[in-house]
Amino acid sequence: MLKFIVKRLFAMIPVVLAVTFVVFTIMWFVPGDPTNIILGNEWTEAASARVKAELGLDRSFLVQFFHYTANLVQGDFGISYITRAPVGEQLLARFPNTLEVVLGAMLFCVVVGVPIGVYSGVKPYSVFSNLTMVAGLLGISFPIFWLGLLLILLFSVHLGWLPSSGLEDGFASFILPCLALGGNYMANIMRITRSSMLEVIRQDYIRTAKAKGVKAVDVVIKHALQNSMMPTITVIGMDIGTLLGGVVLTETVFSIPGTGRLLLESINKRDTPTVIGCLVIMAVCIAISNLIVDIVYAYVDPRIKAQYGAGKD
Repeated sequence: MLKFIVKRLFAMIPVVLAVTFVVFTIMWFVPGDPTNIILGNEWTEAASARVKAELGLDRSFLVQFFHYTANLVQGDFGISYITRAPVGEQLLARFPNTLEVVLGAMLFCVVVGVPIGVYSGVKPYSVFSNLTMVAGLLGISFPIFWLGLLLILLFSVHLGWLPSSGLEDGFASFILPCLALGGNYMANIMRITRSSMLEVIRQDYIRTAKAKGVKAVDVVIKHALQNSMMPTITVIGMDIGTLLGGVVLTETVFSIPGTGRLLLESINKRDTPTVIGCLVIMAVCIAISNLIVDIVYAYVDPRIKAQYGAGKD
């Protein structure tokens, strides 16, 4: 298992480099001169040439890319074109807010979606199961920004229970963003869990366990649930990346100073170092989440764990 983890960690390096190259190339071909944004009303040809020389923008594409990559390997994300502050410091200040929103949304998805999906799969013809199917279809159809605005209108404007923006109120400030971000994906996890449970609950070994007199709760938890969790775990791992994409809209709607909002602002201002820094951090998080999913696979399915123990990849 340790060998597998180390191998996957090293495999993250080309992924990060590939993301860096793609984003760097896209930002390079975006029309416009970044010095126009940096200098604003003070722009002149002489000032533009001076700023390009200071930032290395007068060099060729390959030279700029390799110079940036060499600094990135050393943990240097460069200097923001707009704030002239180190990008690493901005990411260090904002990323914890993004991480709290994403983890809170994922916790909401798992804690609510999995139990509802399991119960709906065990009782497929009940009224509750039919209601959850309808709720799941509606939840998948709700855009994040639209759901966020509805939550603000209900809980902040009309009821006054929760803050509508910012992080000044501590834990309460994260409730609505987590609900808005996780609502869509919770419905998806619920549907996948229900489908997997329906398939497993009809297998012969489940009927055999019931015939032997095993309690219904033990049949569901010890036999059906563990064998039905593989698709759910896969979806949860994939949703980590999707949540990181959705956090851009969530942080914008709720005015949260996080990495997603910083990314959107940097794209609008063509702040290339900050854009690359945000996307590299997101790519690393997605790679780590995929590694965690693979490790969880090994503990859910003994056959996979046996392969790792035998040194097979």
